[in-house]
Formats: sequence, structure tokens, C-alpha cells
Amino acid sequence: MTDVELARHIAETAGQILVTLQKSGLFEGKALGKAGDRVANAFIMAALAEQRPDDAVLSEEEKDNSDRLNRERVWIVDPLDGTREYGEARTDWAVHIALAINGRAEIGAVALPGIPLTLCTERKLDAAAAEGKLRMLVSRTRPAAEAVAVAEKLGAELVPMGSAGAKAMAVVRGEAEIYLHSGGQYEWDSCAPVAVAQAAGFHVSRIDGSPLVYNQADVYLPDLLICPPQYAEQVLGLIREVTPA
Repeated sequence: MTDVELARHIAETAGQILVTLQKSGLFEGKALGKAGDRVANAFIMAALAEQRPDDAVLSEEEKDNSDRLNRERVWIVDPLDGTREYGEARTDWAVHIALAINGRAEIGAVALPGIPLTLCTERKLDAAAAEGKLRMLVSRTRPAAEAVAVAEKLGAELVPMGSAGAKAMAVVRGEAEIYLHSGGQYEWDSCAPVAVAQAAGFHVSRIDGSPLVYNQADVYLPDLLICPPQYAEQVLGLIREVTPA
């Protein structure tokens, strides 16, 4: 099984497990979210240990091991991205499985089990230009001030949505043109979505235009821009305008 096939298989299977748990009626609300995090993480860690025993793993739900910093290949996973949305029985939650090689998001799969759909780096898509008003995805609970300000300058429609993976894949799927986030994230929030988006031909970067680098000692990676390449220069310029010096 290739790395991308493995990423897809693990993401889809973890998603199926989470849907089964969600429908069991045994948990609800925050308890459902916590149970989902634990169960999905246990499955993913066991699957990677069995299939790729020589690779390191960085998971949101596991204690970090600094040994990963000496590895070229590190799986970066978020077993349940959008715990709140999952607990509320919404569809905008995701499973992220990514492989970073020498700090770059090379392989990724993002499962959207509530739809259901899985996108991964083996699928090449075209980042098409928008027809009509631009749409910008923002957090449904805490939209970043920079995103709101940039959207106003662009005349873009703000589209609130849950998990980072759901928002990033909405851009890849053509449901919006821009995902701009500056409110704080970690490597597991963006690695798989970034791998999928860049493989599909989209611009991906920090909001200052610098590349996203993974498997760092400090896993805090607070900001992200995903958009078709033809909008990148304009959006990055507007971010500089609205960001306090």
C-alpha cells in the first residue's frame, strides 16, 4: 500500500468509526466529542504502528515525542478536527492524516465523513477562477479580524464553517475561493489540508506569504492562506494592509 493509499484508507476508516460512534446513542454533546477523539486516535495510532512502524507520529491526542525531530518522515494527524461540530451532529468536521517529509506536507487525506467524501493528494484538480462574488471561509465561532477586514476590501462574502479541514476542502471543492485563518492553529490542523490543496494546484502559505514548515519543535502554526494562485498576490497584499505594524 502506498503512502497516499494508506492515508486515505486510515482517514476513511477512522471516519466510519466516528460515524458509528455518533449514531450509537451512547454519548452526546461534549462527551461524544471526547469519546470520538479517544477512539479515533487509538485506531489511527495502532494502524500507523502496524503499517509504518519506522515512521514517527505527531497527533493532537498524543503526548509529543521529541524523537520525531530527528526523522525525515513524520505522520501528522488530527483524529477529529472539529470536535464541537462532531458533538453537535453537524457535517463540517474531518479526519486529517498527513505525512510530512523533511518538513513539507507531501502526502495527505482529509475525510469528511458527514458528507461523506475523502480528498487526498492523489487527485489532481484545477484551481478555477470564481464567477461572481468571491467567497471567504471563516470560523463559525470566532472569525479572524484580518479575514473580516480583507473580505470587506475584496467585497467578498463571508462563509462561516466549522473545522479547518472542512473549510480548506470547501475551497478545493469550489464551494469558496479563499480560506484565510489567523486565529491560531497547530501543525495537525493544517498539514493534511495543505497537502491536499497544494497537490490540487492551490496556493498555500502563511499569511505573510512564507511557506508552511512542519515537524518543528514548536508545533504552533497560527495562520494559513489557501486560495487559487491567481488571487494570492492580491490577498497577501491586503493582509499586509490590514495587519497592524
